[in-house]
Amino acid sequence: QVQPVESGGGSVQAGRSLRLSCEVPERTNDNWAVGWFRQAPGQEREFVAAMSASGGRTDYADSVQGRFTIGRDNVKKTIDLQMNSLKPEDTAVYYCAAPYGSWYPQSLKPAEFDFWGQGTQVTVAS
Repeated sequence: QVQPVESGGGSVQAGRSLRLSCEVPERTNDNWAVGWFRQAPGQEREFVAAMSASGGRTDYADSVQGRFTIGRDNVKKTIDLQMNSLKPEDTAVYYCAAPYGSWYPQSLKPAEFDFWGQGTQVTVAS
């Protein structure tokens, strides 16, 4: 069983930054595709960012393009989400997810990701 673990959430003022990390202990020796999603109260879970196993491909939701960056930390063996210029509408529970294999989910919809973390809360105050 693969169990992603998120860390790094918190509460910040608008315009500030946070960095989230996703660790997948069962895959520390492998490169794997990872997606970040978020879900606000009363809203559906939505795609935020994803990176392919090789790191050669990244995708972002339009709402975070230019503000968020997904990247691999080879020392910590994590996939991090650097979030800059945060806005109140970024407030949500953020989830890390991974597909069953090393492939890159083409549609980037939640249903294409098999393993999910418990989530970490990000709150941005205006």
